[in-house]
Amino acid sequence: MSDKKDAGAVDSSRKEEELRLPVDEHIEEEVSASGAKVRAKGVYLLPNLITTGALFSGFYAIVAGMSGNFEAAAIAIFAAMILDGLDGRVARLTDTQSAFGVQYDSLSDMVSFGLAPALVVFSWGLEPLGKLGWAAAFLYAACAALRLARFNTQVDTVDKGVFIGLASPTAAAIVASMVWAGHDLEAGAGLAVVAALVTVAAGLLMVSNFHYTSFKKLDFKGRVPFVMMLAIILIFSLVTIDPPRVLLAIAVIYTFSGPVTWLWQTLRARRSSERKGAEAAEDGAVKGESASKKAQDVERESEQ
Repeated sequence: MSDKKDAGAVDSSRKEEELRLPVDEHIEEEVSASGAKVRAKGVYLLPNLITTGALFSGFYAIVAGMSGNFEAAAIAIFAAMILDGLDGRVARLTDTQSAFGVQYDSLSDMVSFGLAPALVVFSWGLEPLGKLGWAAAFLYAACAALRLARFNTQVDTVDKGVFIGLASPTAAAIVASMVWAGHDLEAGAGLAVVAALVTVAAGLLMVSNFHYTSFKKLDFKGRVPFVMMLAIILIFSLVTIDPPRVLLAIAVIYTFSGPVTWLWQTLRARRSSERKGAEAAEDGAVKGESASKKAQDVERESEQ
């Protein structure tokens, strides 16, 4: 009886504490180092603060795009990419991972890499197409949402070394770098058609089954060949020459790596199957010849 009274007292005090707060306290279950489930109150500050910065960058990109400042909008999307790449790594390095952070990061990605690129590219180059323009922008945003939902449901079952479908930050990089490279161009019919095709292609690639390298298995703590450091310095030097066009080229090369790898593997598998079929046919022909020879030898012996 005393245990029940104590439990009831704890529940009532917890409810009274929650009632006194103007905002409900976040409570979630975590697995401790011993393997037991514990109820944790509150959220981790550092990784979620970085995620908030990425969310702000995406929101600022939308506002800048609606105001016609397309260069700042594109740069803000790239800033969101940098922050999005940092929050997860910081959480893993500081052991501050949580279910709340995962969901918050996903919602931030939807704003920064789904809505922001779609609205920015619509304001920049798709508006002359009318309904076709906003349809292309909506298709991109919807594909980004589907891509993030699929990623969240497959995160524990898919190899972490690959992405299934083009990652939403890379798709956003294609759209943002295109806008950045042409921010001072006049939006005509030809430019609008090209922008629509690129936007639709980036959206569809996000929900495709092409495999892309995720670079998550790179060991940043270990030693690397000296030439690797020189390659990184060379890439930074190239980016500084013409950031929007160089970033667009890098994003396009990475985007084509998925379909090209799929095509190469398909052709390789087809050639392998054809080779095996030819070898099987040759083996069958050899066996048939040997069988016919044996039959002829038997007939000769019987005649003798």
